[in-house]
Amino acid sequence: MSFHTIIIVGNLGKDPEMRYVPNGSAVTSFSVASNRQYTDSNGQKVKETTWFNVSVWGKQAENVNTYLQKGSTVLIEGELRPDKETGSPRTYTRSDGSTGASYDINARTVRFLSSKGSSTDGFADSGGGDGDEDIPF
Repeated sequence: MSFHTIIIVGNLGKDPEMRYVPNGSAVTSFSVASNRQYTDSNGQKVKETTWFNVSVWGKQAENVNTYLQKGSTVLIEGELRPDKETGSPRTYTRSDGSTGASYDINARTVRFLSSKGSSTDGFADSGGGDGDEDIPF
């Protein structure tokens, strides 16, 4: 038996979407952008954004749908789910022609790091992008 956990901090790329599965359980889906900024060996600032597609279930799904919105800062703890066909992240083509990837996470815990109506709460560098990145979904 194997087990892994991934922890990310980022901002919602769009408002959460909740639905109910046939057994009556709530599931909420949303995208999270996690940014990393560093200076490369040439002294140039580099900004990388990694996108995650997050699913959360049950009462926590209902809370996420009620209290989070596009731009909200969250900490996600969960399990990484690879593409069933390839075993890899989902890839897509950005509007500039470059290739990007997004990762699917089944969340066990969603911690709210910003209050409703506040998009960063001190986590501006972990933001949802500055418009340069295309949301892949």
